[in-house]
Amino acid sequence: MGKKVSKNSKVGRGGGGKDYIKVVVSEKNPETGSYVYKEKMIHKDNVKEFLANQKK
Repeated sequence: MGKKVSKNSKVGRGGGGKDYIKVVVSEKNPETGSYVYKEKMIHKDNVKEFLANQKK
């Protein structure tokens, strides 16, 4: 008999998910003073550019 392989390893996944990072940015509402958190998935090579654009 062959080697036992889990069904999850058989699924053809792209494998590119490890290159992405979830970035959470907080924004303060000037009227109420409450914070809103926005989440975005960004490629790990573009994180510095994304955060630099958020400060503007």
